[in-house]
Amino acid sequence: MDDTPLPLTAHLAELRTRIVRILIAVVLGAALCWTYREETFALLLRPALAALAPDGGKLQALAPGEMFFTYIKCALLVGFVASLPVVFWQIWAFVAPGLYPREKRLALPFVIVSTVLFLGGATFGYLVVFPIMFTFFSSFQNQYVEAAWTMREVFSFTVQMFLAFGTAFELPVLVFFLAIAGIVEARQLLRGFKYAVLGAFVLSAVLTPTPDIVTQTLLAGPLIVLYLLGVGAAWLFARKRVPAAEPESSPATTA
Repeated sequence: MDDTPLPLTAHLAELRTRIVRILIAVVLGAALCWTYREETFALLLRPALAALAPDGGKLQALAPGEMFFTYIKCALLVGFVASLPVVFWQIWAFVAPGLYPREKRLALPFVIVSTVLFLGGATFGYLVVFPIMFTFFSSFQNQYVEAAWTMREVFSFTVQMFLAFGTAFELPVLVFFLAIAGIVEARQLLRGFKYAVLGAFVLSAVLTPTPDIVTQTLLAGPLIVLYLLGVGAAWLFARKRVPAAEPESSPATTA
């Protein structure tokens, strides 16, 4: 592999190219999903509508263009999800020049695992946490106040949580890259397990506004398991990386 360092401008140009390709993939995906915008919007907001009015209800649109622009955002979200393999492939292509040949062969597993983890986190939030969360919010309406949620606010909040859960489930991939960079080791991660547990519950408390420990555990539990998976990946990676790195860093090889 070519170890010649590139100037900062070359890295920035490469980053710009990758970002442009990601944006093109998202826009193309959004254009293809535009036909199904209403069905996608109804599916995405089903937990909120079920909590607001179990026997059937509607959200409010307060501005003339609110429905149109919300549908555009909905199509962009679906386009982003549909283009996740392209997104992760471009991310890998950007960091691949700094990897060893053995590590570069992990491109396809990285794309598949990252996509599955993101979709798994978003699906977990949608099916398990969202119904509890919106039921909690709707419980505050009473004889004095009637909840009249707007489609823009409900959609924005749902998307934030959707992306947050998907990103949170990328924890093993993050640990893997930290191990590649030599920033962390498996032993360090195991020594910091108690702090990881604390961080998982703090994050779950932020993402799930309900005060009960059951809802927080529903999110903290998977995060802890994912952290342990990341530790295992870091341990396996460290065992394979050290022997492979020694020949390339020896003076006889570089001479």
